[in-house]
Amino acid sequence: MDKRPVKEPIRKKWIWIVLGLILIGNVPWYFPAGSIEPLILGVPYWAFIVMLFSLVLCGYLSYLCAKQWDIVEEEEEAGKEVDE
Repeated sequence: MDKRPVKEPIRKKWIWIVLGLILIGNVPWYFPAGSIEPLILGVPYWAFIVMLFSLVLCGYLSYLCAKQWDIVEEEEEAGKEVDE
């Protein structure tokens, strides 16, 4: 039986720090109030920045789910051992 340590990424501080920075960047609080200039294709520039941070957030969360979390269930792991 493979006794690999189970990953617990919730305890890794860098994950939360990066997530916090992405979330802070995703809220356009740092722009002047009422700022809509310049317009890019008719959309305020801050909207493009918010969309960019949203895409970064989606990519980051996908990376965390794929690479950091050990999402193999115990039943699946037991089934693999039986097959071998």
